[in-house]
Amino acid sequence: MRSRYSAYVLGLETYLLDTWHASTRPDALGLATQSPKPTWLGLSVKRDENPTAETAIVEFVARMRIGGGRAERIHEVSRFVREDGRWFYVDGDLS
Repeated sequence: MRSRYSAYVLGLETYLLDTWHASTRPDALGLATQSPKPTWLGLSVKRDENPTAETAIVEFVARMRIGGGRAERIHEVSRFVREDGRWFYVDGDLS
């Protein structure tokens, strides 16, 4: 999760897509054309669980600001799966 947050901060769309599970991965994220670009303010991992050796759940809050607006929070419970020793983001529920 932390590496994916860092990739959003740095605009590394290729990394994000490479770490997204093929069953739910979008074709593109459009980070390069996003305007205005968000300013990422921080990440707080609230909990992480491994229901099995090959699955994980991560609850996090990411903070960002778009343009000169107010800071916003993204609160998500994300699901990950491990395949061939690599972790992939599957999906998440926003709250």
